[in-house]
Amino acid sequence: MTETISNINGVVNSFVWGPAMCALFVCVGIYTSIRCNMFQITRIRLWWNSTIMAVFKDKSVISTDDAKSISQFQALTTALAATIGTGNIVGVATAIVSGGPGAIFWMWVSAFFGMMTKYAEIALSMKYRYKNERGHWIGGPMVFIERGLKMKGMAVVFALFCLIASFGIGNMSQANSMASALNSAFGTNNLAVGIVIAVITAMVIMGGIKRIGSVTEKLVPFMALAYIIGGVALIVMNITSVPKAFADIFAGAFRLKSVGGGIFGYGLAKAMRFGVARGVFSNEAGLGSSSLAHAATDTDEPVKQAMWGVFEVFADTIVVCTITALAILTANVVGTVGADGQMVKGAALTILAFSKGFGSFAGVFVSLGIVLFAFSSIIGWSYYGERCMEYLFGLKFTPIYKAIYIIMIVIGCTSSLELVWGLSDTFNGLMALPNLCAVLLLSGEVAKMTKKYIQKND
Repeated sequence: MTETISNINGVVNSFVWGPAMCALFVCVGIYTSIRCNMFQITRIRLWWNSTIMAVFKDKSVISTDDAKSISQFQALTTALAATIGTGNIVGVATAIVSGGPGAIFWMWVSAFFGMMTKYAEIALSMKYRYKNERGHWIGGPMVFIERGLKMKGMAVVFALFCLIASFGIGNMSQANSMASALNSAFGTNNLAVGIVIAVITAMVIMGGIKRIGSVTEKLVPFMALAYIIGGVALIVMNITSVPKAFADIFAGAFRLKSVGGGIFGYGLAKAMRFGVARGVFSNEAGLGSSSLAHAATDTDEPVKQAMWGVFEVFADTIVVCTITALAILTANVVGTVGADGQMVKGAALTILAFSKGFGSFAGVFVSLGIVLFAFSSIIGWSYYGERCMEYLFGLKFTPIYKAIYIIMIVIGCTSSLELVWGLSDTFNGLMALPNLCAVLLLSGEVAKMTKKYIQKND
């Protein structure tokens, strides 16, 4: 059964993540960037001061008196909880092993333009959001597709794919990485780990977006800062290898020479494919998922909230993913063969890199990092899936979704890593298609909102 699913998924995945899909992700980002006058560069001071710097200056950014909404900062941490996950540790390692060091360059490219894709998603989600019967804000791609484009069918398609994807990118792949990391570091039982994670997750997500936001605003800054400090320390320890690491990244990004009689340019294609795919898996720009969380915020200015999307992609990929990549490349562990005779990959590769600098403590450090990152993703994505379930079937079905979501955590902990990641990649691409088309078609509205906001605040 597993082999059959894997084979079918392989066929679909090769289509969804072929050259056309990778090009679509990047091209939508380029087009949106141009229409907004390269906002991520020309207005860097504006979005920087309006996001992370505002946290230290404006109390309204980090707290809200609205019982049915979350603050701007909580929206950020909820979205980052979903994006700063195992993609930053396991995904980067997988990209390097599968696509070579050059995959990191294409990850940067997709992130640079992805900043504006996510910006557009959030701006549109904020513009078209509405309140449900309980007084909670509801937004996301399915909402701006239906209300902005008047395409109910496409909105339903997005919601369905996002609902299914929540069990892959946000649940099983994260749970699988947690179980693998803990088993590697402490020899734990995967089933037992799955049950414990499921119970803790249930305690959080049953409290709704307010409780999720309350947890993520405490968890995300701590885990991100701890991992960044540890990663930078390791890079500094191997500082003499940094120039070579960058050289390998840029050389691998444009490697056209065929290997072993293979197709000319195959190395470049692999680097682009895994760089873009893993970049999207990590920062989710183009999926439209994080706009669901931002729609729940208490602010009424779409552009003001959308700027947090630019910061999200920057923090997730340009900062955290780059630190992981440099830690692995400077430690020179790529290609290492384990005791089982297989090439070390995934979480084990990142742990091996940190072990060369910090010894046995590294296994514990990275494993705990994966656990925190993955857990935050699980609770963040539970909200996305819940909103899609509500959109498709109504509020009364959301408890059923939560119950299934919790059960899938246990299944994810005991499943094959390759199959889980493969399914996650496939559904990422499927949910991205309607979202990217909508962003492209509604980019004019984003440009107008941006221009109006800049004129008002200049």
